[in-house]
Amino acid sequence: MKILTAFIMVVLAFTGLTASQFSKASTYELPTDGSSVVGAVQIVAPGKESTLVDIARHFDLGYHEITWANPDVDVWYPGVHVNVVVPTEFILPPKPWKGVVVNISARRLFYFLPAKKGKPKKVITLPISIAREGWSTPLGKTRITGKHRDPGWFVPESIRREHAANGDTNFPKYVPPGPNNPMGMLAVQTGFDGIFIHGTNRPWGVGMRTSHGCLHLYPEDASTFFAAIPVDTSVRMIDQPLVVGKQAGRLVMTSYEPVTEYGAKIDMFSRAVMALNPYLYESNVDLYGENLIYDVDWAKVRQLTAGPQVVPVDITIGGAVLEDKLAKIDVDLYNWPPYDVGANDARPPGEAID
Repeated sequence: MKILTAFIMVVLAFTGLTASQFSKASTYELPTDGSSVVGAVQIVAPGKESTLVDIARHFDLGYHEITWANPDVDVWYPGVHVNVVVPTEFILPPKPWKGVVVNISARRLFYFLPAKKGKPKKVITLPISIAREGWSTPLGKTRITGKHRDPGWFVPESIRREHAANGDTNFPKYVPPGPNNPMGMLAVQTGFDGIFIHGTNRPWGVGMRTSHGCLHLYPEDASTFFAAIPVDTSVRMIDQPLVVGKQAGRLVMTSYEPVTEYGAKIDMFSRAVMALNPYLYESNVDLYGENLIYDVDWAKVRQLTAGPQVVPVDITIGGAVLEDKLAKIDVDLYNWPPYDVGANDARPPGEAID
């Protein structure tokens, strides 16, 4: 392992890449024990030049994932004596685990790779930027209908009108391919009109609400996704600000800031109950109907509905509190150099270096 690590470092040095810029797209084997959680939480102690956005991109997380996990940590100056929670543990979306599933409120995409004979089933999960208010991405089922390398962008009139209203009357009708194209350098087209999953020329916005309906990826993740996804793959767009799963026979939950356009009339606690309902009861074959099979700590659920909590929390009665879970995790030193200015366009880091 040390020899392999040394080899990678030599290759990166030769190509001009830094270790912090090496692609870290998250791929996990699907659980086979009835659980629906992949990955593991990490904790790092940042170096003096590190920012939360550097740490997020290094670990393939979006802006809000890292800031919601560390609400009391300064984004730009975390401090060398601060432990940063890296929320790389994910509850998978509701089944079927097939094709692409996007959870809008979670700002995350899951691509369940086609099964290979004799190999474990796997999932790739990537952070995404989602639509700004008023430009909602459609929910429902569609398919991947095309893949476009070095796309040009024909700017919709609605976007040009928006720019004009903000004083930018010279916004172009067409943006040619290249590293400054908002479409990125790789774009995957869905069956929803005008909706693409693509890279971005503003990667530091990944995880935020920045788009006009499309889903934005880090440029390095766009490379991974573009290479892996075949045309005609199924796509399911959902919006679940409260995600429930099973881990080691217990119920766990995460919560995200809701996208109010989708569920404005439903309060968060009601949405929590709706998300939990499939897990609370199981039909029996006897005459007694449905029996409660999980004893839920409703106080924890209520707390989760009060604000974002992106680290899965055990919500079964008697389950560990989050602070105890985090206290058992060893702290690793994060000493990767910051991303440089060349990592702020549509090219993956490294490709952006002359």
